[in-house]
Amino acid sequence: MNLANKLTVLRIFLVPLFLIFIAIRDIPYGSIMATLVFIIAALTDKLDGYIARSRNQITKFGKFLDPLADKLLVTAALISLVEYRIIPAWPAVIIIAREFAVSGLRTIAASEGLVIAASWWGKIKTVIQIIAIIIALLQFNLEIQPELTKGFAFIDTIKKFMPLLTEISLYLTVIITLLSGYDYFVKNKHVIKIEK
Repeated sequence: MNLANKLTVLRIFLVPLFLIFIAIRDIPYGSIMATLVFIIAALTDKLDGYIARSRNQITKFGKFLDPLADKLLVTAALISLVEYRIIPAWPAVIIIAREFAVSGLRTIAASEGLVIAASWWGKIKTVIQIIAIIIALLQFNLEIQPELTKGFAFIDTIKKFMPLLTEISLYLTVIITLLSGYDYFVKNKHVIKIEK
């Protein structure tokens, strides 16, 4: 359990905290706290990767746990945003289905003693997903906390464009997510070949 892996574990523990803040509406400014927790968790993703590379602490455990932590965080956020009708269900289903498919591929690889690390496309996908979710969370905050725009005309203007910005970022996320999934299966097709 080096520092990089500890940060990955921390990201997993931040997921329930995110859900508590976003689900319990009685918590004052809970949606803002949920957004901050999500951003902190997303930053640990970049930080643990940097630490692992710079300190040469890349481990099989980290290669397995890091993508899993990302999937838990993204899935929790997407389902929450669908529940509050900030985003439609279909992109969330596509994104989550891709995560299950790649996780299945990793499971098959693990049974053969192989570890599939995150690819370049996978890393780009994660960044795009996080940006899109943060945009959607900001839209959610502006919709349920109208007092945030009081006295700030420019924020009120931004609020009008948030649904369009969320939609555009979501479409881009779906495209990159599908491309990264295709890339994983093409590059690792040998894993699912059954040879007798």
